[in-house]
Amino acid sequence: MPFREINSKMVEAAVAPGQKMYSQRGAMLAYRGDVSFTPNVQGGQGGLGSMIGRRVANEATPLMTVEGSGTVMFGHGGHHIQVINLAGDTLYVEADRLLAFDGTLRQGTMFMGSQGGVMGMVRGQVTGQGLFTTTLKGHGAVAVMAHGGVIELPITPGRPVHVDPQAYVAHHGDVTNKLSTALGWRDMVGRGSGEAFQLELSGSGAVYVQASEEKL
Repeated sequence: MPFREINSKMVEAAVAPGQKMYSQRGAMLAYRGDVSFTPNVQGGQGGLGSMIGRRVANEATPLMTVEGSGTVMFGHGGHHIQVINLAGDTLYVEADRLLAFDGTLRQGTMFMGSQGGVMGMVRGQVTGQGLFTTTLKGHGAVAVMAHGGVIELPITPGRPVHVDPQAYVAHHGDVTNKLSTALGWRDMVGRGSGEAFQLELSGSGAVYVQASEEKL
């Protein structure tokens, strides 16, 4: 079920009988029709494993199951909302940045170290973001939150994109990531963004970058 962007901070989604969608708790602003909102104790379609992954990563973002027949408007905290449409690929996004997504998408969890090695693990410690990243795979729409607007940067073979880790929102495609530093280990102490650290994404896909480094 596609999202309709009402403005930069609100989206609307149609809910139909027999379909589900998931939203962050507190994201519903208003709705029309016969729509129900139920706390999801299994962590979305990812099930128990996905929920445990987020809890280990200190990302126990509660989800609500949205069902019924009607229209729901979503927004949260005045954050900018970016709608991302997936066509069978996988979206990697921090759990606390998820606003709402189609129930047709399969939810999972990826340990950042599996892509970035030791430096991938360091990313979680330095930036305050989790060692685990939520994955959404399939065909459907996802609404994510960010600060100050979002830009989509293409990632093409041979032309990696370097992103401040705290400005990172999400990425999709056949992409690998690793954290690099322009400073020595002693110089890195106490520095969590800017020139000290760079998240390098290479391969084929796209990365979404927010305008502000402020955390959600």
